[in-house]
Amino acid sequence: MPVCATAHCRHNRGMQPIDRLHFDNSYARLPSDFYSRQPPAGLASPRLVSANPAVAALLDLDPSAFDDPRFVQWFSGNGTPPGAEPLAMVYSGHQFGVYNPQLGDGRGLLLGEVVSPRHGRWDLHLKGAGQTPYSRFGDGRAVLRSSIREYLCSEAMAGLGIPTTRALCVIASDTPVYRETPERGATLLRVARSHVRFGHFEYFHYTNRPELVKTLADYVIQRHFEQLAALPETQRYQALLTQVSARTGSLIGAWQAEGFAHGVLNSDNMSIVGETLDYGPFAFLDAFDPHFICNHSDHGGRYAFSRQPGIGLWNLNALAHALSSLIDEDGIRDALRAYEPALLASYHERMRRKLGIDRWQEDDSELLGELLGLMATEAQDYSLSFRRLAQADTDAFRNRFVDRPAIDAWLTRYKQRLALNASSTEARLATMRAASPKFILRNYLAQTAISNAEQDTDFSTVNDLLKVLQTPFAEHTALEHYAQEPPDWGRHLEISCSS
Repeated sequence: MPVCATAHCRHNRGMQPIDRLHFDNSYARLPSDFYSRQPPAGLASPRLVSANPAVAALLDLDPSAFDDPRFVQWFSGNGTPPGAEPLAMVYSGHQFGVYNPQLGDGRGLLLGEVVSPRHGRWDLHLKGAGQTPYSRFGDGRAVLRSSIREYLCSEAMAGLGIPTTRALCVIASDTPVYRETPERGATLLRVARSHVRFGHFEYFHYTNRPELVKTLADYVIQRHFEQLAALPETQRYQALLTQVSARTGSLIGAWQAEGFAHGVLNSDNMSIVGETLDYGPFAFLDAFDPHFICNHSDHGGRYAFSRQPGIGLWNLNALAHALSSLIDEDGIRDALRAYEPALLASYHERMRRKLGIDRWQEDDSELLGELLGLMATEAQDYSLSFRRLAQADTDAFRNRFVDRPAIDAWLTRYKQRLALNASSTEARLATMRAASPKFILRNYLAQTAISNAEQDTDFSTVNDLLKVLQTPFAEHTALEHYAQEPPDWGRHLEISCSS
């Protein structure tokens, strides 16, 4: 069937041109205490690096918009779409365990909220849009390097079925931005269900404005947890904290199962709706190290991979403290109890599928722990180990291990456990392959894409990676090279908070 490009056909398909996005900006209708209205500051000579048709579909945006000159102009900050109301959100938060009284959108603007009849309401947030009242001493800009990393990693997470913010496009420019060295300025249009953070509540709590804590809680319930609105106030806010605790636990359980290290789990980087938010010095595990620290700036290892579950609860306690004007101590304790079961259920479900087990049993934790211990001892690749285990012939998995007696003993126990399955071998292997990605966003792949894009001559690596990361369980034989373990130069890349 040929692609229809007429306005009539766009309407029939529910797709809209760039100037007909349906904005309805509920956050902008909150009191002015919550934000500062701010126009974006445009980039010089903007040009499109990559645009994401999958995210365009969420907005009911016709992909032909990518070729419209207004697309690059508006999403590089050189203007705004009709109906947008740009603003910088104010919030605070705990950074590396220390409270910072005022943070806020220092290099990004909430352009507004687009409503899709099919896919609901989405925030459009432009990163790199220039200085705001919350920039402190920063320039308000984003660099191409960090923009490409977030663009690709948010799609990698979506491809793995992990709740996440996403991004519509990356735009490069000739605007110089100075970090450790001069870099190329860029913008990223982030698309998310919400940009409300734990730190939003902390800001109003610590400035002694409980009435605005309540206003924000009511807003979040109305927009994201509508089923709670009918509850009496004595139950409503505890139910909100319970929901947020469960969603956060489920999210971090998924991170642990897929080998994702966030790197900067400050409370201002925690989403109230349980989405992965703010991709800075993240990394997916290559060689398995449970105590891996991906952030070069994290000298004490506060946000090491193995500590993420504990930090998630720590941040929920910070949120609970900020809600203490609405929930009593007993209610807070009850609400926070939702975190651990949700984390374990999420983690066990993903690991069950990776191992090909029909139903998780208590003894399976020991079986999994033994495997992870062997992988850690020999620094086996995390994702590819499970992918190799999903092959009918386990030799590709077994032969990677040096300690053959140990892995053979584990395989014997594993096969005994599989004998308890009711499903067929074929169904088991299919389940395992659908749970064990062939492609992950390794740091060396991101760096290759960045290096090519910074020359302004080759954006193909970005787009190739976008393709395989959106469907990471598929074979993609023509792009097989993106599934390889890192070369020597790519094994110890240092990633910091600089962006």
